[in-house]
Amino acid sequence: MEHFVYQAMPSRVVFEWGALAQLPAEVERLGARRALILSTPEQRALADEVARVLGERAAGVHAEAVMHVPVEVAHAACDKAASLDADCCVAVGGGSTIGLGKAIALESSLPIIAVPTTYAGSEMTPIYGLTEGRLKRTGRDLRVLPRTVIYDPSLTMSLPAAVSVASGVNAIAHAVEALYAEDANPIISLMAEEAIRALGEALPHIEDRAMRSRALYGAWLAGTCLGAVGMALHHKLCHTLGGTFNLPHAAMHAALLPHTAHYNHSAAPEALSRVARALGGQGAEEAGALLYALNRRLGIEPALARIGMPEAGLDEAADLACRNPYANPRPIERDAIRALLQKAWEGAAP
Repeated sequence: MEHFVYQAMPSRVVFEWGALAQLPAEVERLGARRALILSTPEQRALADEVARVLGERAAGVHAEAVMHVPVEVAHAACDKAASLDADCCVAVGGGSTIGLGKAIALESSLPIIAVPTTYAGSEMTPIYGLTEGRLKRTGRDLRVLPRTVIYDPSLTMSLPAAVSVASGVNAIAHAVEALYAEDANPIISLMAEEAIRALGEALPHIEDRAMRSRALYGAWLAGTCLGAVGMALHHKLCHTLGGTFNLPHAAMHAALLPHTAHYNHSAAPEALSRVARALGGQGAEEAGALLYALNRRLGIEPALARIGMPEAGLDEAADLACRNPYANPRPIERDAIRALLQKAWEGAAP
């Protein structure tokens, strides 16, 4: 007999080519009058364009978001919001920018409107992360869930193909783990399988306009999955490697995913069979190999060694990942995790 709890997240989604034009109406819908616009330094031009779209409702631009949300960066952004008397934040960009918006919301409860330009999925979750002293701390709080998400596929067109595909596999990781999460449920499992299928179809053809839209659709579903259920081994490893070794977020997720999926295939056969099916395969034992093959087809670097992971840090990473593990279908065994990390470091097949 099935048993589950399903809790929907209270967010509003606007999905349309050119949807950025609806931003002023969405700010007004919140009852806000002074929006602080957040971005990374690299996306300052887009943030300035958003300020132009908002007109007198733009309180200012803060283009200081960086990976993994260091606490000092979060504090500076909170101070900026307070100094400008902002009553909402518009986070334009990927996971780094949306994460910074969440840090502001966690401290001040300012509402967030997210305008994603990558496939990270953070915009659909009440999950936040802050990095301090080489350790990344994550948590859940409904205050950080964006009130409105504006998905405008046209804003992803300038994202280079190599960055796009890594971001898309990062989104696939959210959906894969949702299928075997401790609190998985039928609605989220349907979304997760569809997300993997949509992204698997779209990413090899990401230069096509229609496929940009399909990839963003898949990312929305994957982000919804991440926000609705718990995380497991894959995200624990990524939080560890990202916070402690400052590895590039999407590339790290993509390199690890085939290995974490394979680690769990015998303990969660139904879930991993759905992953395989969404990618054109059949059995659970194929899931890791299919994800690895997808990475190779997309030209994604398979080796953690080549994206900045020092081999001397693998033992520390294994120890940290096993210290406070997330719930996972297969028990977390230190030697097995160390072996998994070694294969991912080398870029070998799972």
